[in-house]
Amino acid sequence: MVLQVQTSTYEAKTQEIAKQLLAATQENRSFFSSLRDQMRWDDKLLAWAMSNPGLRVQLFRFIDTLPALHSKSEIASHLQEYLGDESVELPAALKGMLNFANPDSVPGQVAATTVGTAVETLAHKYISGENIKQVIKTVERLRKEKMAFTIDLLGEAVITEAEAQSYLERYLELMQQLVEASKNWTAIPAIDEADGELIPKVQVSVKLTAFYSQFDPLDAKGSEDKVSDRIRILLRRAKELGAAVHFDMEQYAYKDITFSILKKLLLEEEFRQRTDIGMTIQAYLRESEQDTKDVISWLKQRGYPLTIRLVKGAYWDQETIKAAQKHWPQPVYNDKAATDANFETITQLLLENHQYVYSAIGSHNVRSHSRAIAIAESLNVPRRRFELQVLYGMGDKVAKALVDRGYRVRVYCPYGELLPGMAYLIRRLLENTANSSFLRQNLENRPIDELLAPPIAKEEKNSLTLNSHFLGAADTDYAEEEVRTKTAQAFQSVRQQLGKTYLPLINGEYVNPPEFVDSLNPSNFSQVVGKVGLISVEQAEQAMQAAKAAFPGWKKTPAKQRADILRKAGDLMELRRAELSVWIVLEVGKPVKEADGEVSEAIDFCRYYADEIERLDEGVNYDIPGETNRYIYQPRGIAVVISPWNFPLAIACGMTVAALVSGNCTLLKPAETSSVIAAKFTEILVDAGFPKGVFQYVPGKGSQVGAYLVNHPDTHVIAFTGSQEVGCRIYAEAATLKPGQKHMKRVIAEMGGKNAIIVDESADLDQAVVGVVQSAFGYSGQKCSAASRVIVMQPIYDAFVQRLVEATKSLNIGEAELPSTQVGPVIDANARDRIQKYIEIGRQSAEVALELPAPKQGYFIGPVIFSEVSPNAVISQKEIFGPVLAVIRVKDFPEALAVANGTNFALTGGLYSRTPSHIQQAQVEFEVGNLYINRNITGAIVGRQPFGGFKLSGVGSKAGGPDYLLQFLEPRAVTENIQRQGFAPIEGAD
Repeated sequence: MVLQVQTSTYEAKTQEIAKQLLAATQENRSFFSSLRDQMRWDDKLLAWAMSNPGLRVQLFRFIDTLPALHSKSEIASHLQEYLGDESVELPAALKGMLNFANPDSVPGQVAATTVGTAVETLAHKYISGENIKQVIKTVERLRKEKMAFTIDLLGEAVITEAEAQSYLERYLELMQQLVEASKNWTAIPAIDEADGELIPKVQVSVKLTAFYSQFDPLDAKGSEDKVSDRIRILLRRAKELGAAVHFDMEQYAYKDITFSILKKLLLEEEFRQRTDIGMTIQAYLRESEQDTKDVISWLKQRGYPLTIRLVKGAYWDQETIKAAQKHWPQPVYNDKAATDANFETITQLLLENHQYVYSAIGSHNVRSHSRAIAIAESLNVPRRRFELQVLYGMGDKVAKALVDRGYRVRVYCPYGELLPGMAYLIRRLLENTANSSFLRQNLENRPIDELLAPPIAKEEKNSLTLNSHFLGAADTDYAEEEVRTKTAQAFQSVRQQLGKTYLPLINGEYVNPPEFVDSLNPSNFSQVVGKVGLISVEQAEQAMQAAKAAFPGWKKTPAKQRADILRKAGDLMELRRAELSVWIVLEVGKPVKEADGEVSEAIDFCRYYADEIERLDEGVNYDIPGETNRYIYQPRGIAVVISPWNFPLAIACGMTVAALVSGNCTLLKPAETSSVIAAKFTEILVDAGFPKGVFQYVPGKGSQVGAYLVNHPDTHVIAFTGSQEVGCRIYAEAATLKPGQKHMKRVIAEMGGKNAIIVDESADLDQAVVGVVQSAFGYSGQKCSAASRVIVMQPIYDAFVQRLVEATKSLNIGEAELPSTQVGPVIDANARDRIQKYIEIGRQSAEVALELPAPKQGYFIGPVIFSEVSPNAVISQKEIFGPVLAVIRVKDFPEALAVANGTNFALTGGLYSRTPSHIQQAQVEFEVGNLYINRNITGAIVGRQPFGGFKLSGVGSKAGGPDYLLQFLEPRAVTENIQRQGFAPIEGAD
């Protein structure tokens, strides 16, 4: 029976211990007082950052950029750009240092050297060494101070399989060298043994996701297999060497799968009795108390203890922002006090179960450590089962005071090259300079009672409100196991419906057409997804007459009523989300996550356009005394929507519901290869309550039925998404007045792009490589927004291409329905053959940097990367619409922009840069409808990134934006003279 002691007893003891520790750490606390003028530059930078929020942001952004800057001139110019920003109030010393006219000047070089050295000194404070030799020196110094250690390897993000393998090999090498060095270390009883048991002198800390570059909760089984293979190698070698291994916890999305993998692995016969292994709990997560209880239950079942390291958590900003952007519940506490209170709860939980778990309490907060000590002493927790941890360079005085009290202290020591370690450094600097940081509050001489007060959590919501009038649908979070189960069930259900027949819907009735075509699964073309009926021209005429008859009634239907029907359609899609995603996966070969994102977009179109029509329906009043002036809108008439196969639900839905909610009767002619999904969309619109004749589903051959509807004199609006060739033909035909036509037709056409991403020499290459790979090869490059050119500055060209090739090699190519797949098939045989022709053309004029093999059973093409491509080459100018990427070398930023703008298209574009002037210049000069900076260039979100281009990329307003519905409406102005015999009511007069 575990001894339970009342919390009040713990509190009294906590206060007593904390005051003693604080007294030991507060000698020489003159950080902000008399010594300010004698501070070194690194201390000055930190002190300024604490006192000036604007400087803090810009300074940390500059430090983040520093690894990419290779000359003093670059450092000097970036210093001026970041710290010369208007938002930054500079201290006099810094202002004076930055007052140089030219980055190449002597003052510029001096500024670069001073700040560069200061940042390097800062980095040395938090990073224990740049190589193993330096690390050994650091840990030997720590051991002299009676402190144990754990080593963490810093470096670039693992985005390729070569890097994942290298990560494993570097850890094997690290353990080998540390153990070799440890043979000469004198045993230190305080840290090397406890309760008659030896404790490994060497411990390393590893991150699970770094063992597999494609680690993804959606592919739980595949990720587990790949990661477990490498972890077994690591654990076996650690046992041979006598080293301990600790598993860090990373982002929330990986938490459940990390626990699942480790629990399964550590129950295997080979590892079950090991007690030299640990895992981590993050107290800022709302689920962490339950996770702790689950781990303790599992450890009871396992029968052998493991270490649980308890930390607050290091990714708070990232988690908060991601959840807000995705419309997901906040996984972390928003309030620091709530995290601190939870930390104490879990500390107690761990220590009260000390016979099952070794507790490692990681914090720099004197109260948190004191609380742990108070509980451990009250419960007589054996020394082996309890230790305290701090980060290298943080809380050094606390660590010394804890050692002096006889506790085992372990220092978490990151090591690696200083510059790639900047991301880690910035997390530490943010932590040190945050208002809520204990270390900062201690430095600022806060009253002791305030510093040591028990944390009291505020009431808090578990979501962060976005500053936006429109809240979009939340994508599915595949990190949740029950969601993955639901997706698997949806696949089973849909498979039982494959091969069914889908009839056209004309005037509210499903009609028999003269012809049927099979819609095939592009991942496996022997599988028929459905048989689709194609209407004849005569049936197209019947549909047109039905629309004509229905129009007067639909036009008079109040906008609010139309909007409510549309909202109902959005709600029905949300209910059928998993099933709709599966139809998209199977009919057009789009991988699961991207299919789910498409369903979100379709739902967003329904809800956004419903809101928009209600806004527009209010009209505008321009009244003056004696006269009312109303500006109002009315529907145009009959809309013909010709939708593409690449976004078979989202684009078909967006164009169709915009026309419908605006009061137009609408005929939807989908692409033949995606007509089953359009039939499912039809079911939803019918169920939502759109009246007969108002919406009609008219699949047919584009050359016959499409052409007939475009040229019909009763067509008022044509909304088209597809190729430039067909779009231009529609535009020309619509301009011709037909016999009996009494209006000009409005054409809205989105016609593709030749989208470029510029990567300049200041870019974060981890981010740029991942973004380019996603943008170029997501959905096999078959998005109108996909990147087909990447324009890279000369200094980083070779390094970028090398990592791009390795990252692309690491992608999984396969059937779209497999959870591991990132690159699926192309849509059909025609597309496959056309793309192959462009690849052959590319071979004649550029170097093949990579060509991946592809499965044979579907319409597959492996990703192809061409390097040293001329900006004017065919593959740099023509839209290929497949997984083919041209990498173009340029000497400077003006040339990069000129090359980017040097095509007939202007749809999407991207820039990876940390140079403020480049970002500013691109915003003005990069000729694209949608410009994305430091992120991938696909996945526009309704109401957030309205989508559409200009030049030959299209005509019309942006989908999902405030102007889009105006294209389906006619504006009218109505003026009434309200004077009678010279009398008119005047507002405000008696």
